[in-house]
Amino acid sequence: MISTVSLSALTPVVVLLIVLLTDVWVYLDANAHLARGEPVVVTIGSFSLESPAMWFVVCLVLWILAFPLYVVARGKSQ
Repeated sequence: MISTVSLSALTPVVVLLIVLLTDVWVYLDANAHLARGEPVVVTIGSFSLESPAMWFVVCLVLWILAFPLYVVARGKSQ
């Protein structure tokens, strides 16, 4: 039987894996959109997210805000 101590210790690891996997998906998906000539672009003021690498970095740093923003922007570009 797994103790609750080990489950609580695994929670941050599971969250980190989810964040990393969704970031990789964002990069691959943004790259596929760019290859089709339909880049996923978001502009907020003078700040513009266009490249797959930029999406990856922003999602990695600000996942809680950037991942939902990517999903919404992705839907608008299709």
